[in-house]
Amino acid sequence: MKKIVFLILMLLFVFAVVYYFFIDNNKEISSCISCHDGIETVSSSHLDLSCTDCHGGSSLTMDKDNAHKNMYGRNNPSDPSVWMQTCGRCHEYEVKRVSSSLMLTNTGIIKNTLAAWGEENGRLYSQNNNDKAYDKHGNIITIDNISEYDTISADMYRKFCSACHVGQAADMGYQGVHSSGCSACHFPYGDFGEYSGNDKSMQGKSMHSVTHEMKTLPDDTVCLACHNRSGRIALSYKGEYDGNNALVPLKDGIPGPNLTSGLRNTRHFQDDIHHAKGMECIDCHTTMEIMGDGYYYENMYEQIEVSCESCHGSYTEKPETAPAVKENMVPYLKGTSYIDKIEYGSSMVLTDKGRPYSNVYEKDNKIILMSKRTGKEREVKVITGTMEHNIAGHSRMECYTCHSANVIQCYGCHVEYNETKTMYDFVKNKETVGQFVETEDLRTFYPFPLAFNQKGKIAPVTPGCQTFLTHIDKNGNIVSNDKMVDFRGKAQMKYAPFYGHNTGRKAVQCENCHSTLFFYGFGDGLFSAQDDTLTSAVRCDNCPVPLNSIYAVENGKFKSKSDIVRSGSSPLSRNEIVKAVDVMKCIVCHSEKDSKYYQQDIDYEKILNDDVHKPFIR
Repeated sequence: MKKIVFLILMLLFVFAVVYYFFIDNNKEISSCISCHDGIETVSSSHLDLSCTDCHGGSSLTMDKDNAHKNMYGRNNPSDPSVWMQTCGRCHEYEVKRVSSSLMLTNTGIIKNTLAAWGEENGRLYSQNNNDKAYDKHGNIITIDNISEYDTISADMYRKFCSACHVGQAADMGYQGVHSSGCSACHFPYGDFGEYSGNDKSMQGKSMHSVTHEMKTLPDDTVCLACHNRSGRIALSYKGEYDGNNALVPLKDGIPGPNLTSGLRNTRHFQDDIHHAKGMECIDCHTTMEIMGDGYYYENMYEQIEVSCESCHGSYTEKPETAPAVKENMVPYLKGTSYIDKIEYGSSMVLTDKGRPYSNVYEKDNKIILMSKRTGKEREVKVITGTMEHNIAGHSRMECYTCHSANVIQCYGCHVEYNETKTMYDFVKNKETVGQFVETEDLRTFYPFPLAFNQKGKIAPVTPGCQTFLTHIDKNGNIVSNDKMVDFRGKAQMKYAPFYGHNTGRKAVQCENCHSTLFFYGFGDGLFSAQDDTLTSAVRCDNCPVPLNSIYAVENGKFKSKSDIVRSGSSPLSRNEIVKAVDVMKCIVCHSEKDSKYYQQDIDYEKILNDDVHKPFIR
């Protein structure tokens, strides 16, 4: 009997030892935690997973090399090369959505880069291989990998643009460090890309997340890691501008007021009205936009499902709503991590694609936007029926055409491509022949030119891109010297429709818009009555045309000097410009934006010749 009791006690002791060293809420701690003591818990929803469930490797050995053998994705188990073995085991739906999203494929950037350089060949390219892809109509399509296309523009994409892409981890300097795959957003790398959590064995190590804790709701600094260049929308949203200021010491002997990635300093201008009200990027943008909806889009505007009208309505229509009465609806599926949960039957506002927002709803006959992170409710102003939003002709304009406070514009992009040197190719993951160096002539933010965007609406446009190429071949010979690259068969400037993410509460003043020739694509608007010309003075050494003008008048004739990229977009016509400027005939006296005179088309010949107005006309 004593032997049986002794054996039972021994078994209990062994069980206790095994439990202590190997099992604690199903977390293996024998070797993983013995080295990584103090490491943060990923999240409350991952408590039932062991270290090796996500990371692979072995927790049953104290040998570091053996423990780290066969780990998934080295320091990142969510890397696209392994994510179906890790995150995809539980989140297959989300991983497959991201696999076809523009955040991973970069198809839109690739397509438009090739087109802007005159090297588009009618095929679609991606940065990642897709086993099967469906276009926006649900048809199976073939996508090629951009590594297989060897042109100068494709090479430039791989060595520059591809680093800002969730399929590729990248260290672009201060505030420009990010991981790949799911962790690019959910395990942010912070300003320097260094771990600074409680695991002493990892502290200070680069290319690691700040802590081991998952950020279910990514904050704006995550967006900033990529969106601080090109259109600079993450900077503009919070009211920062990095143009034409160099690294001038402004405070305590260091550049400023603020530093951002690439050794740039920024100064402040008006921040976006939504940012000023405390809204984050994720409060407007939906999961279906950011992570994709499973379809393969060629352009960003096709993947986007929100617009100003989605929440604010239009003059004639209020925001569309639908009750949240199904357990598989977005408010329930995506709102589990919110502080406040959506109640059953809530009247949810719908996006432009007819899907319900997870945080915008109708309550007490008001449209309410709830902060996903804090739960704070904000009333959204609905413009339906407001006279100032019923101006004749303005129905063809985007809301942000009037309400953009600033739109970043980079003029004159001078690229040197030197085949006697090498540069790292982020897609091919190796040094390859050809080094790129970029410089720009000028950056501005107001005023901004207008044109028709891909939806047929008048919208701001920004240079995209005004490339002047200097090409040095392998023998050191200069093949081209600061030559403007061709677009649509000829050398010409290019502009792209663009929402700058710097929205103002107040619109651009009517008299400013209708009298400022810059808005209509004439740049500085220098007029010569003697030569009968209207042109601009901003040029570079080898510019055949002004940098900041889409049109010019030469010897009394209206001429186009640039084109608008993106399918379906186009410059304003001569008649459109004349009609817009003509309104100044009325605005000089009737400047009120809600004036009854602008609620219908103006018959200038009739009105200016009546008894009231004729005495004023000479």
